[in-house]
Amino acid sequence: QRIIDYEEVLFKRYRAVIEQKINGVRIRCHGDYHLGQVLYTGNDFVITDFEGEPARALSERRLKRSPLRDVAGMIRSFDYAAQTALRNENVGAVLRSSNSTALTGWSRFWYANIAASFLRGYLEVAEPAGLLPDDPHALQVVLDCYLLDKAVYELGYELNNRPDWLAVPAEGLLQLLDG
Repeated sequence: QRIIDYEEVLFKRYRAVIEQKINGVRIRCHGDYHLGQVLYTGNDFVITDFEGEPARALSERRLKRSPLRDVAGMIRSFDYAAQTALRNENVGAVLRSSNSTALTGWSRFWYANIAASFLRGYLEVAEPAGLLPDDPHALQVVLDCYLLDKAVYELGYELNNRPDWLAVPAEGLLQLLDG
């Protein structure tokens, strides 16, 4: 119900992307970029599976988009990692209910910091290449739309495939809508 209550806010945030001129370059992106697609070799990172999101049509996967789409995918993946560690006893330590509130706060802190660090590093490398909008507000609008789009997609995915995981994208979407 809380998500449904945000319907107008969601549409307003999506409309922001068409209400201004946004420059930048569209490229063929990974399309399904998340932590599960990145392998650490001990010396370097290798990115795998460039076929895009398997549930999307091939014609949609081939569309050129802002590279911020993949950035949003990785940022959402950090949120999944943080929330999964708290919710899944097979991933991390079993939580005592007395520790849950404190660990949730630390989890959100970790997520905010790792997402900011990733974004900062990405922008340092990508901005000089001229791929991204040069206006910081426009960049924020595009990234915001891709983050929302990814969270809405995740909501549908979990609803159809893993309903017991629905709380992960629902919480993420609510955090995004709350600002």
